[in-house]
Amino acid sequence: MKLLITGASGFLGKYVVAEALRQGYEVQAVVRPMTDVSQFSWFQDPRIEWVRLDLRSQQGWIETLQTTDAVIHLAAVKAGDFYDQFAGTVVATENLLAAMAQAHVFKLIVTSTFSVYDYLQMKAGTILDEQAPLEQCPDDRDEYARTKLIQEDLIRQFEQKYQAQVTILRPGMIYGRECLWHALLGAELGENRWLKIGGNATLPMTYVENCAEAIMTAVTAEAAIGQTINIVDDELPTQNEYIQGLLKRTDSPPKLIPVSWFAMKSISHLAWWVRETWLGGKARLPGILVPAKLYARFNPLKYSNALAHELLQWQPRYCFETSLDRSYSAEDLLQVE
Repeated sequence: MKLLITGASGFLGKYVVAEALRQGYEVQAVVRPMTDVSQFSWFQDPRIEWVRLDLRSQQGWIETLQTTDAVIHLAAVKAGDFYDQFAGTVVATENLLAAMAQAHVFKLIVTSTFSVYDYLQMKAGTILDEQAPLEQCPDDRDEYARTKLIQEDLIRQFEQKYQAQVTILRPGMIYGRECLWHALLGAELGENRWLKIGGNATLPMTYVENCAEAIMTAVTAEAAIGQTINIVDDELPTQNEYIQGLLKRTDSPPKLIPVSWFAMKSISHLAWWVRETWLGGKARLPGILVPAKLYARFNPLKYSNALAHELLQWQPRYCFETSLDRSYSAEDLLQVE
């Protein structure tokens, strides 16, 4: 089977490509035109075809898909303003789906995100699973959440129109060697300073190698067709446990400035009230002072991966401590034997 993988050189994408090669697939790896692929030990593997495309353009897609059996769509833009992210996520997906329809390729695995859920409406301690409510006020959220909600709608429309075999996977925060200090812990405050928000909340995370294996299981999991499945690991640390794991492995950790979850959410609600009541709803607030954004990162919830176990028959390979050990090791985690 030949797989087309978008975002193949990205943080998650390179692990998915490596896992696909380990499992014996042929891979069409879609990368940006200027990407240096020689950084990967397997860049000359005879089973891989490097495809240099601008996802925002329609050119080249149909020709590329002529020999494709299934598509794993990972590419998305997380930086820039709404228009940058709309082009890199929504327009790119529209172009891909249009080309798939013309090339008659109708098997698709897509990675979405936990960002699509409506965290402000969930009470502390609630179990977040696939039945949790989706964001009802996307304009109050960040550009990434807004564009991923639109992307999911496009995917389901494609599925219904063409009776396509579609699986949507929603990973939690993906962590690994290239992403260890992340937004679920707090906010960076200049050079080597970190605002640590909360401490006891469970982190909805998946280690990047575990996530890549989950994505690959979806390629052949017939029970997952037509489903939306959350991906988080079995062993989920709290914020404090995760940070302690980082600190004992980091030579020069940032200085932590702690603030409690109760204090932070109180400050954000007050700031939002002032904005709406006295500033006509027009003032631009930092993300941590916008309740919808703050709750999406720090609302202390519980998480279930039961559906991933059931439909994908997925078992995360690496536990939390081993995942951190691998992240800090000098081992080539992308080696394909």
